[in-house]
Amino acid sequence: MSKLNPTILFYLCLTITLISPVVHSMRFNLQSGTTKYITEDIVDRSMTVGKYSVVNPNEGFAIPDSYKNNVRVTSPHGVIYHHSNHVATGTFAFTANDGGDYIACFWAPDHWPSIMVAIEFEWKSGVAAKDWSNVAKKGQIEIMELELKKLFDTVTSIHDEMFYLREREVEMQDLNIATYSKMATFSFLSIMVCLSVAALQLWHLKSFFERKKLL
Repeated sequence: MSKLNPTILFYLCLTITLISPVVHSMRFNLQSGTTKYITEDIVDRSMTVGKYSVVNPNEGFAIPDSYKNNVRVTSPHGVIYHHSNHVATGTFAFTANDGGDYIACFWAPDHWPSIMVAIEFEWKSGVAAKDWSNVAKKGQIEIMELELKKLFDTVTSIHDEMFYLREREVEMQDLNIATYSKMATFSFLSIMVCLSVAALQLWHLKSFFERKKLL
Protein backbone atom coordinates (compact mmCIF):
# COMPACT_ATOMS: atom_id res chain seq x y z
CA MET A 1 0.00 0.00 0.00
CA SER A 2 1.39 3.43 -0.95
CA LYS A 3 2.43 5.89 1.73
CA LEU A 4 -0.04 8.68 2.50
CA ASN A 5 0.80 12.28 3.26
CA PRO A 6 1.02 12.83 7.06
CA THR A 7 -1.41 15.75 6.75
CA ILE A 8 -3.98 13.56 5.01
CA LEU A 9 -3.46 10.88 7.64
CA PHE A 10 -4.03 13.43 10.42
CA TYR A 11 -7.27 14.73 8.93
CA LEU A 12 -8.46 11.20 8.19
CA CYS A 13 -7.95 10.14 11.81
CA LEU A 14 -9.59 13.37 12.99
CA THR A 15 -12.61 12.70 10.79
CA ILE A 16 -12.95 9.17 12.12
CA THR A 17 -12.73 10.47 15.68
CA LEU A 18 -15.43 13.06 15.09
CA ILE A 19 -18.00 10.91 13.29
CA SER A 20 -17.45 7.55 14.95
CA PRO A 21 -20.24 6.55 17.36
CA VAL A 22 -19.57 6.94 21.07
CA VAL A 23 -19.87 3.83 23.20
CA HIS A 24 -21.78 4.45 26.40
CA SER A 25 -21.26 2.25 29.39
CA MET A 26 -23.08 2.76 32.64
CA ARG A 27 -23.35 1.58 36.17
CA PHE A 28 -26.65 1.75 38.03
CA ASN A 29 -28.18 0.52 41.26
CA LEU A 30 -31.21 -1.75 41.31
CA GLN A 31 -33.16 -2.32 44.50
CA SER A 32 -34.57 -5.80 45.07
CA GLY A 33 -38.15 -6.11 43.88
CA THR A 34 -37.82 -3.27 41.36
CA THR A 35 -37.29 -3.03 37.59
CA LYS A 36 -34.95 -0.88 35.51
CA TYR A 37 -35.63 -0.11 31.83
CA ILE A 38 -32.91 1.10 29.45
CA THR A 39 -33.71 2.06 25.85
CA GLU A 40 -31.45 2.26 22.82
CA ASP A 41 -32.49 3.72 19.46
CA ILE A 42 -31.21 1.22 16.87
CA VAL A 43 -31.40 1.63 13.10
CA ASP A 44 -32.91 -1.15 11.01
CA ARG A 45 -30.44 -3.91 10.02
CA SER A 46 -27.82 -2.64 12.49
CA MET A 47 -25.81 -5.01 14.64
CA THR A 48 -25.93 -4.50 18.40
CA VAL A 49 -24.07 -6.13 21.26
CA GLY A 50 -24.34 -5.75 25.01
CA LYS A 51 -22.86 -7.13 28.18
CA TYR A 52 -23.85 -6.80 31.81
CA SER A 53 -22.48 -7.93 35.14
CA VAL A 54 -23.45 -7.63 38.77
CA VAL A 55 -20.82 -5.96 40.94
CA ASN A 56 -19.70 -8.47 43.53
CA PRO A 57 -20.28 -7.00 47.02
CA ASN A 58 -17.69 -9.38 48.48
CA GLU A 59 -14.58 -9.59 46.31
CA GLY A 60 -12.92 -12.98 46.41
CA PHE A 61 -16.19 -14.78 47.10
CA ALA A 62 -18.97 -16.04 44.86
CA ILE A 63 -21.80 -13.62 44.12
CA PRO A 64 -24.76 -14.37 46.44
CA ASP A 65 -27.90 -15.74 44.80
CA SER A 66 -29.86 -12.80 46.17
CA TYR A 67 -27.80 -10.47 43.92
CA LYS A 68 -28.62 -12.32 40.70
CA ASN A 69 -31.31 -10.81 38.50
CA ASN A 70 -33.41 -11.37 35.39
CA VAL A 71 -32.63 -9.69 32.07
CA ARG A 72 -34.73 -9.32 28.93
CA VAL A 73 -34.13 -7.39 25.70
CA THR A 74 -37.10 -6.69 23.42
CA SER A 75 -37.72 -4.93 20.12
CA PRO A 76 -40.11 -1.98 19.61
CA HIS A 77 -42.77 -4.56 18.68
CA GLY A 78 -42.20 -6.74 21.73
CA VAL A 79 -40.05 -9.42 20.09
CA ILE A 80 -37.71 -10.97 22.68
CA TYR A 81 -34.06 -11.05 21.52
CA HIS A 82 -32.50 -12.02 24.84
CA HIS A 83 -33.88 -13.47 28.06
CA SER A 84 -31.94 -14.77 31.07
CA ASN A 85 -33.18 -15.60 34.55
CA HIS A 86 -31.23 -15.53 37.81
CA VAL A 87 -27.87 -14.54 36.32
CA ALA A 88 -24.97 -12.41 37.50
CA THR A 89 -23.35 -11.80 34.11
CA GLY A 90 -24.33 -12.18 30.49
CA THR A 91 -24.02 -10.94 26.93
CA PHE A 92 -26.32 -10.56 23.95
CA ALA A 93 -25.83 -9.84 20.26
CA PHE A 94 -28.28 -9.58 17.38
CA THR A 95 -29.06 -7.72 14.19
CA ALA A 96 -32.09 -5.47 14.48
CA ASN A 97 -34.90 -6.43 12.11
CA ASP A 98 -36.82 -3.25 12.89
CA GLY A 99 -35.68 0.28 13.62
CA GLY A 100 -36.72 2.04 16.81
CA ASP A 101 -36.29 1.94 20.56
CA TYR A 102 -35.09 -1.41 21.89
CA ILE A 103 -35.58 -1.99 25.62
CA ALA A 104 -33.29 -3.79 28.06
CA CYS A 105 -35.22 -4.74 31.20
CA PHE A 106 -33.40 -5.62 34.45
CA TRP A 107 -35.50 -7.06 37.26
CA ALA A 108 -34.17 -7.92 40.71
CA PRO A 109 -36.24 -10.54 42.57
CA ASP A 110 -37.86 -9.44 45.79
CA HIS A 111 -35.72 -10.06 48.86
CA TRP A 112 -36.03 -9.39 52.56
CA PRO A 113 -34.33 -7.46 53.90
CA SER A 114 -34.17 -5.25 50.81
CA ILE A 115 -30.76 -5.03 49.12
CA MET A 116 -29.24 -2.72 46.51
CA VAL A 117 -27.61 -4.44 43.53
CA ALA A 118 -25.02 -2.55 41.45
CA ILE A 119 -24.95 -3.50 37.76
CA GLU A 120 -22.42 -2.53 35.09
CA PHE A 121 -23.96 -2.40 31.61
CA GLU A 122 -22.52 -1.64 28.17
CA TRP A 123 -24.59 -1.45 24.99
CA LYS A 124 -23.06 -0.83 21.56
CA SER A 125 -24.75 -0.67 18.17
CA GLY A 126 -23.82 0.05 14.57
CA VAL A 127 -20.15 0.57 13.81
CA ALA A 128 -19.33 0.65 17.53
CA ALA A 129 -20.52 -2.96 17.84
CA LYS A 130 -17.67 -4.29 15.68
CA ASP A 131 -14.50 -5.56 17.30
CA TRP A 132 -11.89 -3.86 15.14
CA SER A 133 -8.94 -5.34 17.01
CA ASN A 134 -10.09 -8.82 15.95
CA VAL A 135 -10.57 -7.62 12.38
CA ALA A 136 -7.00 -6.35 12.27
CA LYS A 137 -5.62 -9.51 13.88
CA LYS A 138 -7.49 -11.92 11.61
CA GLY A 139 -6.83 -10.06 8.40
CA GLN A 140 -3.22 -9.14 9.12
CA ILE A 141 -3.85 -5.76 7.49
CA GLU A 142 -1.99 -2.54 8.04
CA ILE A 143 -3.22 0.16 10.40
CA MET A 144 -3.96 2.54 7.56
CA GLU A 145 -6.15 -0.04 5.81
CA LEU A 146 -7.93 -0.67 9.08
CA GLU A 147 -8.64 3.04 9.53
CA LEU A 148 -9.95 3.25 5.97
CA LYS A 149 -12.23 0.27 6.55
CA LYS A 150 -13.51 1.85 9.77
CA LEU A 151 -14.14 5.09 7.92
CA PHE A 152 -15.99 3.26 5.14
CA ASP A 153 -18.24 1.42 7.59
CA THR A 154 -18.86 4.64 9.51
CA VAL A 155 -19.90 6.47 6.35
CA THR A 156 -22.12 3.53 5.39
CA SER A 157 -23.74 3.64 8.81
CA ILE A 158 -24.35 7.39 8.49
CA HIS A 159 -25.73 6.86 4.99
CA ASP A 160 -28.18 4.22 6.26
CA GLU A 161 -29.22 6.45 9.15
CA MET A 162 -29.85 9.35 6.78
CA PHE A 163 -32.20 7.14 4.74
CA TYR A 164 -33.87 6.04 7.98
CA LEU A 165 -34.36 9.68 9.02
CA ARG A 166 -35.67 10.49 5.54
CA GLU A 167 -38.26 7.72 5.84
CA ARG A 168 -39.29 9.07 9.23
CA GLU A 169 -39.54 12.55 7.72
CA VAL A 170 -41.83 11.25 4.95
CA GLU A 171 -44.00 9.55 7.57
CA MET A 172 -44.23 12.79 9.55
CA GLN A 173 -45.11 14.75 6.39
CA ASP A 174 -47.89 12.28 5.58
CA LEU A 175 -49.15 12.59 9.15
CA ASN A 176 -49.09 16.40 8.93
CA ILE A 177 -50.96 16.36 5.62
CA ALA A 178 -53.60 14.02 7.05
CA THR A 179 -53.91 16.21 10.15
CA TYR A 180 -54.25 19.40 8.08
CA SER A 181 -56.88 17.72 5.90
CA LYS A 182 -58.93 16.68 8.94
CA MET A 183 -58.59 20.16 10.45
CA ALA A 184 -59.73 21.76 7.18
CA THR A 185 -62.75 19.43 7.02
CA PHE A 186 -63.58 20.15 10.66
CA SER A 187 -63.23 23.91 10.09
CA PHE A 188 -65.51 23.76 7.05
CA LEU A 189 -68.13 21.80 8.98
CA SER A 190 -67.84 24.25 11.89
CA ILE A 191 -68.41 27.20 9.54
CA MET A 192 -71.41 25.46 7.96
CA VAL A 193 -72.90 24.77 11.37
CA CYS A 194 -72.37 28.39 12.46
CA LEU A 195 -73.95 29.71 9.26
CA SER A 196 -76.89 27.32 9.66
CA VAL A 197 -77.42 28.41 13.27
CA ALA A 198 -77.21 32.10 12.24
CA ALA A 199 -79.73 31.54 9.41
CA LEU A 200 -82.06 29.70 11.79
CA GLN A 201 -81.83 32.57 14.31
CA LEU A 202 -82.59 35.15 11.61
CA TRP A 203 -85.59 33.11 10.42
CA HIS A 204 -86.83 32.75 13.98
CA LEU A 205 -86.51 36.51 14.65
CA LYS A 206 -88.24 37.35 11.38
CA SER A 207 -91.10 34.99 12.19
CA PHE A 208 -91.38 36.49 15.70
CA PHE A 209 -91.52 40.07 14.41
CA GLU A 210 -94.08 39.09 11.74
CA ARG A 211 -96.31 37.51 14.37
CA LYS A 212 -96.05 40.65 16.47
CA LYS A 213 -96.77 42.67 13.31
CA LEU A 214 -93.59 44.65 13.78
CA LEU A 215 -92.52 44.03 10.18
